[in-house]
Amino acid sequence: MTKLKITAGPFTFDAHFEEKLAPKTCAVFKKILPYEEKVIHVRWSGEAVWVPLGEHNFGLEYENHTSYPAPGQVIVYPGGISETEILLAYGGVRFASKVGQLAGNHFITITSPLDKVYELGRMVLYQGAQPIRIALA
Repeated sequence: MTKLKITAGPFTFDAHFEEKLAPKTCAVFKKILPYEEKVIHVRWSGEAVWVPLGEHNFGLEYENHTSYPAPGQVIVYPGGISETEILLAYGGVRFASKVGQLAGNHFITITSPLDKVYELGRMVLYQGAQPIRIALA
């Protein structure tokens, strides 16, 4: 299991790749680590933050996909009927876009401190975009 360190806003999280459940997605993301961007609050999905990636094509298909990621789960939508994106759930999520319900590949799970994931989400909601960095631990 490949361990990760995710820094988002003022928070640092321990996480790991879901290599057994989403091997292709994890392999793609290992190649681009460390990954740095900004997260913003979702518009249609509920309690989550996301990185909109427009027409970016990771060359991925669905694997270990879900429309209902749990708090601390990171998914990637590989594109298609909506834009490519990365989403981090911090509460209740029904993953969707303006075209309707979507499913994304669950490929990273935050293991601790899970209570701070909710704080991150609320910070992004009320204070705006925050930097995020995903790197090997």
